[in-house]
Amino acid sequence: MADTEPMVLARAQVEEFADRVRMIRSSLHQIIVGQDETIDLILLCALTGSHALLVGVPGLAKTLMVKALASAFRWKFSRIQFTPDLMPSDITGYELLGREEQTDSPKLVFRPGPVFANLVLADEINRAAPKTQSALLEAMAERHVTVGGQTHNLAEPFLVIATQNPIEQEGTYPLPEAQLDRFMMEIQIDYPTPDQEEEIVLKTTSSAPQLPEAVFDRETLLQLRNLILAVPVPRVVASYAVRLCGASRPTDERSGRFVKDYVAWGAGPRGSQNLVLAAKARALLQDRTVPTIEDVRALAIPVLRHRMIANHRAVGDGISVQTIIESLLREVTS
Repeated sequence: MADTEPMVLARAQVEEFADRVRMIRSSLHQIIVGQDETIDLILLCALTGSHALLVGVPGLAKTLMVKALASAFRWKFSRIQFTPDLMPSDITGYELLGREEQTDSPKLVFRPGPVFANLVLADEINRAAPKTQSALLEAMAERHVTVGGQTHNLAEPFLVIATQNPIEQEGTYPLPEAQLDRFMMEIQIDYPTPDQEEEIVLKTTSSAPQLPEAVFDRETLLQLRNLILAVPVPRVVASYAVRLCGASRPTDERSGRFVKDYVAWGAGPRGSQNLVLAAKARALLQDRTVPTIEDVRALAIPVLRHRMIANHRAVGDGISVQTIIESLLREVTS
């Protein structure tokens, strides 16, 4: 009997996890019409404490979706509108000359910037210069910022969701590969169906959208994140993630002719790490205690899409990175 108790406890934890996430999903759908896959991928990022890049044309409720997520999790939310004249200090904060309360002597006082939040929306991130974009690098990777030689820690949870408009190229600055690699997923948002668009029109022209009420607090989220980290990963699943990323590198002996012909740079080790971490969260969402290779395959496109760079031949032949990943999935079998 004692041997079966841990299994019962684990199953109860998984069921509770799935129930809580269903509550979050339901609260988001109160104001977001459709976009089921997008919401699920954003939730995977949020629950694992990972950053996400949303790519979509204007008017697809990207900003509203992120604000609703912060409201449902009861997170401190801040929005940064990226523009060409935005400075790094506008993100991280800056020091001002102030005075000591007791001695009245001069003192530099740190004024925190909008990055000091649980969920930061970096809106149209590619509109700011690389110098400003890189101000987020330390925060995204290390969970702290350094200003005036002093390091200031960010509160947990800390999550950056950035947005990009794929059709605007004038006055934009492509994100550096080092920063793209910090995002767990690149989530591409498509147009709604005609029925969904009709529902959107009826909802948005009758009243202002009301953000969902908080479903659970910060401590509960951190408990869910710890549960994801505790999920065991079969070696065969980790091996498949590593083989998939290795096959995406044209200089690797595991890569096929298609990759060697059309890829300039493949996914690095963070690709393998994020594939496994996301697969663990996806398994829990589906009431399973162990991730499978199918979980890795289902998440390969959003996790690897921004980590691979197609070469000039691919551009000339009209071959997209997504097409290359689909070819990889056919070649790298379980």
